[in-house]
Amino acid sequence: MSGFDWPALMRLGLSGLRLTPDTFWRLTPAELRLMLGQQAPGTMDRAGLQDLMRAFPDTPKTKEALDGRE
Repeated sequence: MSGFDWPALMRLGLSGLRLTPDTFWRLTPAELRLMLGQQAPGTMDRAGLQDLMRAFPDTPKTKEALDGRE
């Protein structure tokens, strides 16, 4: 499960910013943040990387998944 609140982001993008769905889905997260008035993040430090790893942990791949059977 992603760490994004997609319904809220879609409401902001489509209703608040009046973007078309196509334009909304073509934006990068950084572009959307800028359009919403949030400052773009600077360079990532160790703490930022650890926060990102906690928010989006890697899941171990099973042999079946690697072979395309899953």
